Amino acid sequence: MPDQSPAHDVLPLGTAPRPTTAVELLARLRPAVLDVLGPAVEGTDAVRLDAGLDGPDVTHLDVDVTAVRVHASGTSGPPTPTRHVEDVRSREDATLRRLRVDAHPLVVEGVPVDVTAEVEGVRFRWVEGTDGTLAVEAVEPDDDAPLSGHVRVAAPRDEVVDTVRRIVATELHGIGLALTALDVEVVARGPRSVSLRADARVRKGILSASVRATATAVVDERMVLTVRDVELSSRNPVVAALLVVARGELAKIEGHRVDLAADLPPGIRVADVRVEVGETLAVAARLA
Repeated sequence: MPDQSPAHDVLPLGTAPRPTTAVELLARLRPAVLDVLGPAVEGTDAVRLDAGLDGPDVTHLDVDVTAVRVHASGTSGPPTPTRHVEDVRSREDATLRRLRVDAHPLVVEGVPVDVTAEVEGVRFRWVEGTDGTLAVEAVEPDDDAPLSGHVRVAAPRDEVVDTVRRIVATELHGIGLALTALDVEVVARGPRSVSLRADARVRKGILSASVRATATAVVDERMVLTVRDVELSSRNPVVAALLVVARGELAKIEGHRVDLAADLPPGIRVADVRVEVGETLAVAARLA
C-alpha cells in the first residue's frame, strides 16, 4: 500500500508531475533555493546552479554561492516558514547522487569564507499532493545507506579575529564591561588539535583590567572531540566577580566530548578531521 502519510518540512517545487529534464529541474530549483536562503542572505543573484537527471534520480547538483553575503545576526524579517504536504497522493524514491557546494568565497558577517563540500548518496522522495503540488521530501541517511563525502571551510585569520573581537565586545557590554584591546592566538598542536588564548583589556568606568581566556580542542584517533583547559580569569577582583556568570557557562564546556564516529545521526560518520592554522584558519573533514 503506498505511503500517503503527511510530508513535513518539504521543499516545494511547483506543480506535478516531477521534472523530466535538467532545464526544467533548474527552473524549479532556483526560486526554491533562494527562498530557503531567506532574508539573512544578500547577493543571491550570484548563486549558480547546475544539475542533471536520470529518471527520478538527480545525477548531480552543483551549488556555487561565491560572492553571497550572509548576516548571521541583526537580520530583519520573519524566518522562512516550514512547508508541509498534508494530503499526499504519491511518493517516489530517488537519490541525489552527488551534491557539491562551492564558495570562493562567500562573506559571513564580513569574513570571506572559502567552502568546498561534496556529498554522495543523498536520498529523497518526490511527493505529489492531492492538490496537484510537487515537493521534495528529505530521507534521513542510515547505516544501510550512509553519506560519503568531504568538506573544507577556510577563512583568513585576521578577519576571523576581528569578528571575534566584535562578538566579545558585545558580550562584555552585556555585563557592564567595555573592551579596549584584544589579542587572540590560535596554535595548532597537531593535525587535529588547536589551542586558543585570548588576552583582553577591559574597562568599567575608570577601572581597567586584563582578562584571559584559554581553551583547547582535540580530536583523537578514535574521532572523539574533547574540549579542555577552558579558563576565563582576571587578577582584578571586581572584574573577576563580573565574570562569574560567564565562567559558569564555560564550565559546562570543560571536558565536553563528542564522538564524531558514533554520536552523530545514523548514516553520518566522520572518518577524519584536519585543522590548518596560519594566515588562514581551515577545518577539513571526511565522511566515512
